[in-house]
Amino acid sequence: MAVPFTDKDFYSQNFNPRAYLDTYYSESAGALVNDKYLEFVLKQLAKTFTAGVVEGDTLMDIGTGPTIYQLLSACEVFKEIIVTDYSAISRQEFEKWLKKDPGCFDWSPIVRYVCDLEGQSEKWTQKEEKLRQRVKEVLKCDVTQSQPLGSLLLPSVDCLLSSLCLEGACKDHNTYRRAIKNISTLLKPRGHLVMTGVLEDTYYGVGDHMFSSLFLDAGCVRNAVSEAGFIIKDFQELERPRNSTHSISDYRGFFFVVACKET
Repeated sequence: MAVPFTDKDFYSQNFNPRAYLDTYYSESAGALVNDKYLEFVLKQLAKTFTAGVVEGDTLMDIGTGPTIYQLLSACEVFKEIIVTDYSAISRQEFEKWLKKDPGCFDWSPIVRYVCDLEGQSEKWTQKEEKLRQRVKEVLKCDVTQSQPLGSLLLPSVDCLLSSLCLEGACKDHNTYRRAIKNISTLLKPRGHLVMTGVLEDTYYGVGDHMFSSLFLDAGCVRNAVSEAGFIIKDFQELERPRNSTHSISDYRGFFFVVACKET
């Protein structure tokens, strides 16, 4: 299915964050739950953060959107978490969970799963509160700009985390490579980039709208990360299950990468 590039204005006007959460992350019918993306990524994140592979004081999440799953293991390691996204409505949806607004998306099944991975199955409510306490700022970010946070100046962080962001924000491979270089300016030397995403994907659906996704294979991701000045320490792939029959997205699989900034 050919989907024209959906730019920032299209996202701002048409992206429905709650429909996105219900479509991809609901406990019983979420596409990324049933296709094992979430299980794959949460296991990799738990291993990366709780085993001491990546540590520090401050983590910045690039393209958080309305999701919290990617931060659940990180909040056990980092004292401060900064979340960022281009879309104001996605930031608002995230803040609904942060503020415990009535009707916010129920992440408890996923929080419980992460607690089981970490051997703390009874502490899921404490983990939710810990994450809320760790999040210090919710900011606008544009990965296509050389200064992703605009005129806002913040100290460099120890870790950049990004999940399912750049392939949606970038029109072509040159933009993708530049985007990784752009966000790397926010990271300390010897800091880590932890990134997850989809492979060989061209579109995904949310509600009544289709959104473009940049077609990437593992080589494209590896080359872009290396060209941005990172040393890849871990790269994992998972194929889409053969029994996956939905047509809301055409991804072939998923990737997880951990890389260290050289200078």
